Amino acid sequence: MRFNPKARLDTGQVSDTGRGGGGLGGGGMRLPIPGGAAAGGGIGGIIVLVLFVVLVSCVGGGLPGGTSGSASGLDPSQVQDAGGDTGRYDHCKTGEDANNDPDCARVAVVNSVQDYWSDALPAMTGVAYQEAETHTFTEATSTGCGQASSQVGPFYCPQDDTVYEDTGFFDEVLEKQLGGPDGGFVEAYVLGHEYGHHIQDLTGTMGQVRSQQGANSDAVRLELQADCYAGMWARNATGTEDATGQVLISELTDEDIRLAIEAAEAVGDDRIQRKTSGRVNPESWTHGSAEQRQKWFMIGYRSGDYRACDTFSVTVL
Repeated sequence: MRFNPKARLDTGQVSDTGRGGGGLGGGGMRLPIPGGAAAGGGIGGIIVLVLFVVLVSCVGGGLPGGTSGSASGLDPSQVQDAGGDTGRYDHCKTGEDANNDPDCARVAVVNSVQDYWSDALPAMTGVAYQEAETHTFTEATSTGCGQASSQVGPFYCPQDDTVYEDTGFFDEVLEKQLGGPDGGFVEAYVLGHEYGHHIQDLTGTMGQVRSQQGANSDAVRLELQADCYAGMWARNATGTEDATGQVLISELTDEDIRLAIEAAEAVGDDRIQRKTSGRVNPESWTHGSAEQRQKWFMIGYRSGDYRACDTFSVTVL
């Protein structure tokens, strides 16, 4: 993935609270799960059950979802943090910065995802897009859905329309613990998934969730739909623009898509269960199998069709 050096980044969509932030305490976001993960709407596996719980109680997490709203176009200010901004993204000005700095690349991706949905959502559904911020943190942070620790993984909180991410998740959990891929587009896929939960929040899809576990549950359908929405954005990423009309992402390669697919596989419920307990139990799934997650990302990527992502209307996922 390459960013247009001339593109201007909007850091108003992103912020960082740094280390600490209150730990995992009272907001009901903690949930014991295999492997020691906590809760909060993460993006897969260990974080799976956790995520869904948060999703239902007030999140739309990396794996599960939530219900609320925000609005915007391209803007690094879409990455913010609850509890005092550290200024982590202040130096991110252009697409050239994004090509050379992973923090700035994060801002550019958030800008791109929000620019895409600001046009696509009203065109496809008649629902106005509302901006959602992205807050990064280290170890723990306070959110509208309660306290969250790094064990939760990336998640979306509908109570404050915010995507939360401990940036150490990709190296420490996804790569080292789950054996997932390492690469720039891996995080982009995860952010696309989390913003997919924001879309579900805005359209009321989160309100359709009744069954919380099981291979054919509403929780799994919600997660797979978020993967599909991530695929829709990826298909259109090179057409997204900054506030001045400059293209944000100049190149997206087959290798980028391969990394996204491998990341989706790594956070499949079956893949995580094998690694954490040595056995697979579909009755406890909350995010879908590795095969399902790959499949639905590719449905969104190949079709670019919002209707094709309706996981709630199909019999077999």
